[in-house]
Amino acid sequence: MTATSPAKETILVVDDEASIRRILETRLSMIGYQVVTASDGLEAIETFRRTSPDLVVLDVMMPKLDGYGVCEE
Repeated sequence: MTATSPAKETILVVDDEASIRRILETRLSMIGYQVVTASDGLEAIETFRRTSPDLVVLDVMMPKLDGYGVCEE
């Protein structure tokens, strides 16, 4: 019988600035989270539906669909 490691909690980081996504992804990964990212609101919704994250870190001012629109969806 082999022991399985517990599933990592997943965080979706959504920001249109690549540097912010990269910093958050690096820091959160270093402390043990699985991180997925999106660069705009539409991509955020698609990624959310595909990955079912435990937490979303969401920028408000983004192209295509802002953070408020993402929350409404």
